Amino acid sequence: MRGILKGLPGVLLAALLLPASAGTLVIESWRVDDKALWENVLLPAFARHHPDVTVKFAPTAPTGYDAALGARLARGTAGDLIACRPFDVSLALYQGGHLERLDGKPGLQNFDQSSLVAWQTDDGKDTFCMPVASVIHGFFYNKDIFRRHDLQPPRTVDDFFRVLDVLKKAGVMPLALGTAEQWESSQIVYTNIGPNFWRGEEGRKALIAGRAKLTDQPFVDALDFTARLGRYLPAGAAKQTYAASQARFASGGAAIYPAGSWDIAHFSRTPGLALGVFPPPLPSERAACHISDHMDLGLGVNRNSKNKEDAYKFMAWVGSQEFADLYTNRLTGFFTLSHHLIAVRDPVAKQMAEWRKRCASTIRVNAQVLNRGQPSMEAELWAVTSQVLNGSLAPGDGAVRLQNRVVQGRPVQK
Repeated sequence: MRGILKGLPGVLLAALLLPASAGTLVIESWRVDDKALWENVLLPAFARHHPDVTVKFAPTAPTGYDAALGARLARGTAGDLIACRPFDVSLALYQGGHLERLDGKPGLQNFDQSSLVAWQTDDGKDTFCMPVASVIHGFFYNKDIFRRHDLQPPRTVDDFFRVLDVLKKAGVMPLALGTAEQWESSQIVYTNIGPNFWRGEEGRKALIAGRAKLTDQPFVDALDFTARLGRYLPAGAAKQTYAASQARFASGGAAIYPAGSWDIAHFSRTPGLALGVFPPPLPSERAACHISDHMDLGLGVNRNSKNKEDAYKFMAWVGSQEFADLYTNRLTGFFTLSHHLIAVRDPVAKQMAEWRKRCASTIRVNAQVLNRGQPSMEAELWAVTSQVLNGSLAPGDGAVRLQNRVVQGRPVQK
């Protein structure tokens, strides 16, 4: 052996004598805000288990992520690990040959079927991304304002509007909500409160199967609720942005803020804000509760990665208890979708996570299948719900318009 080694060039000899390098993994993501979390917390934690694997987090701005990722995949320059949006965007990547099939891979056994559906083919046979986190929808409220007016978090729809009336009569702005960007009226109003009307998964799946219509009473009732909120909006709500709504609530300029759990971290940094949260109100005291526990983020393996062995090591860790705990507690308001039991430390996030125990979870009503075709159901929901909230479109007319979009999209959805 020594004789063989003597005859080798120096560079090659050095390479043979050094330990094998596992190389570098690159993570593609739209979550620019999470860069510090990955670099300072998550990646060092992974490195303690696999010190020979170097991982880089390389995010792209959210608005440009899909196009930029697509271009890099086409050129063969994309990262090894791909942050996956739920449903059709990632399904298209899989069908286009860009994502590996993950069924049977380590880590995936820690997720049940309901958590996987956002990253599976329509027949459920192929899974192409591992679930990372969901967000939960509800209503934040200012505890000090409620205390001053002797108010309790409402349980039913009737309770909710009584609270709004008390606040309005007292000269307090009831809601921090605008419609300038439109998405809020859909994602943090209609698909937030709607599941309690259409019974969550029962109504959502019936729509996909064609057994229900968006003109059926439960879906119209959700639009009626949305329309009723219009009386409690700030002046100039049609021009109020999401950031302006955040600022109004944070400053104590409004008592209630319809929102998602992703906003917890933002408000937790607000000095003097006594932040509380309550779930979407029920149509009646006897109604079963449902929450929008929307699958937000997954992670997949680039089929053309040159380092799949290490990529699967990383994926197995993403499915672990350690990752679930770190992600849930360091990125407040983003909740693990795994089986792992996690002690959520932030008090508001903990309260929202506990809703899962007493309420049935569902996802945004249009997320699966119904968004296919152009214009997408997402775009139509933004337009319709914002107009209903502004009072320029009647709930019944809005329901007809949404159902027409479902009918038009059927050929694409099959």
